[in-house]
Amino acid sequence: MRKATRLWFDGWIAGAGTASGTRMVLGHWERSPFGAFSDVMVEHGDGTRLLLAPTEQTADFISSTYAFDGVHIHPVAVAQAVTHWSVTAGPLVWHFTTGARGALGQLLRSVPATAATHPLWIRCADLPARLLGLRTHGSVQAGRRQFYGARDLLPVTESEARWQGADLGRIAAVEPPVRFGSASVPRRPALVRVSTTVELAGRRRRTAGATPCGDGR
Repeated sequence: MRKATRLWFDGWIAGAGTASGTRMVLGHWERSPFGAFSDVMVEHGDGTRLLLAPTEQTADFISSTYAFDGVHIHPVAVAQAVTHWSVTAGPLVWHFTTGARGALGQLLRSVPATAATHPLWIRCADLPARLLGLRTHGSVQAGRRQFYGARDLLPVTESEARWQGADLGRIAAVEPPVRFGSASVPRRPALVRVSTTVELAGRRRRTAGATPCGDGR
C-alpha cells in the first residue's frame, strides 16, 4: 500500500492553568510545512475550547486536526528572553517564566534526536507517558494520527495571563486536562521541546508482523 503523507512540526509547546479555570497551550513552531508560526489553544473553565491562529491556512489545518468550539484569526506574537516568554494573541496576553531543568528534562535531552522523533520510539514511550497522564501518539480528527516526540522539558514556575483585559488568576495545574485531541500537556505547567508528526488520512503501508510496542492505535 502507498505510504501515508506525514507533516513534521518542530518547536515548543507550553501549557499552564490558571486559578480561574482557563488553561492555555502555546504551540511555537520554528519549522513546519507552513513556515515558522505560533498558535494558542485555550480552554475556559466552562469547557469552551478556542483556537487562536495567525492565518486562515494554519487555522484550517489545526482545526481540521483538533477539536474546538471556536476558531479566531489573530496575529500571534511570541517573544523570548532567556527564561521569560511573552505571548500576545488577540484577546490573550500571557507571560510565563521557566525554571531549572529537572531529571525528566535531562533524560529527554539525552535521547538522540533521530530516535526521539521516530514513530516506533514514540509508540514505545506511550506507556510510561500515560503514567504521567500524557499520550505520545493517537488518532485525531479527519482520520489523522499524531506522533509526539518530546526532546526536553522545563517547568513553568511563574505565569500571568489576561483574557480581554481580565486577570485569569495565579498559575495552576492544567486541571482538568485539556480536550483538544489525543495528545495533551503535563498536569504541572511546563514548556516542552517537541517534534510532532501528523499523519494524514490514507492507507498506511504495513510491514509483516507486529511491532514490539503494538500497532500504534
